[in-house]
Amino acid sequence: MSTFKKPRLPGYLHLSDIQGLAQLAARATLGVTDLAEKVQGNVYKAVAAPFGAAGQKFVDRATGSSGVNKRGITGLVYGSVKGVTRLAAGGVDAVLSRVAPRLEPQASSPQREAVLAGLNGVLGDQLVETGNPLAIAMSLRHGGQALPMDKAALAQSLPRATGKVLVLIHGLCMNDLQWLPGTVSDKACDFGLGLANDLGYTPVYLHYNTGLHTSTNGGQLAALLEQLIRAWPQPVEELSLLAHSMGGLVARSACHSAASQGHGWLGKLRHLVFLGTPHHGAPLEKVGSWVDTALGSNVVTRPFARIGQIRSAGITDLRHGHVVQADWQGTDRFADAVDRRQPLPLPAGVACYAVAGTLGGQARQDKLWGDGLVPLPSALGQHADAACTLDFSPERQWVAAGTGHMALLHDAAVYAQVKSWLSQ
Repeated sequence: MSTFKKPRLPGYLHLSDIQGLAQLAARATLGVTDLAEKVQGNVYKAVAAPFGAAGQKFVDRATGSSGVNKRGITGLVYGSVKGVTRLAAGGVDAVLSRVAPRLEPQASSPQREAVLAGLNGVLGDQLVETGNPLAIAMSLRHGGQALPMDKAALAQSLPRATGKVLVLIHGLCMNDLQWLPGTVSDKACDFGLGLANDLGYTPVYLHYNTGLHTSTNGGQLAALLEQLIRAWPQPVEELSLLAHSMGGLVARSACHSAASQGHGWLGKLRHLVFLGTPHHGAPLEKVGSWVDTALGSNVVTRPFARIGQIRSAGITDLRHGHVVQADWQGTDRFADAVDRRQPLPLPAGVACYAVAGTLGGQARQDKLWGDGLVPLPSALGQHADAACTLDFSPERQWVAAGTGHMALLHDAAVYAQVKSWLSQ
């Protein structure tokens, strides 16, 4: 008698990944079709305009219409493509839903985690809005596994937990596993393991959807840290946050949210260290905003501006370094807007430190490009408006010369400086 064996997917692929990718493929097809239709419609409008009323007979003038007449051959073609795409996508999703119960749970891999992190960074807000299974739900992890927010279960997951908690927060399009040196180089430092061995910290790692608004992630992190402190198996003596890039904005937002919600963990927070955080924005997102404006200024190229506007809310928050909801609420996040942020100081009573990287050596600290992604003044919290400048005292600022943005995660000199600060 034969024994039925449940089918298994390759270790790097989950059924939910296939479902999510199928949904993305369908949306991409619909998006490209819609884009082509609008470009063609704008051309029709431009050609028909000189012919007055006679030309307008060949254009769909309904509000919100692409301009392509839906009753014409071209309109029927576009409508057929969209209809077939939706039908096929629904069929694939139905089939995968029936297969799911027969599959054994699959372990993840660093490669899969990296791909998911990248997709969430670029499309994370849209993945959440459409209920796509590729969307990352925020969690605190250790060894790539989500930690339970229950005292007994957490004690089993972290049997050597101390009273000193260190939370490491990654940046845009990244994940918690990227704090680990891996194959970066033989001299790469593991900040979490090093601070555990040298200073007695117990490291836990935040895993989150970097495509959501910074303020959304900040609010979720604040609530999650409150759960962590209550579930920690030992009395918490101190809490420290080590944040890279966008993670620093999320950390500042979490502190703001915790203060407004009266969370107890904020009173445990002793250190907050920023590594290459764009406190006042990053140039690349500002370039993206300029491209949106340029494409949108011409009637024919206007539909192509939608390509640039695929990027997530998390990315557009990096234009000026948005931290709280009021920074972006009620505005068009793709508009070429001025910086409307309200000044938000560093959290009171917390020792805050800033590390900035520069691609040049000691004799050449490139203020514009800084570490290649974040300018030096932005990483150090410096601003032309004194009210917006973050109050990092000189002894709490440090420049890592000749160090790129990603290298800040594993650089030995950066680790030595962070260790020195956290030991105070």
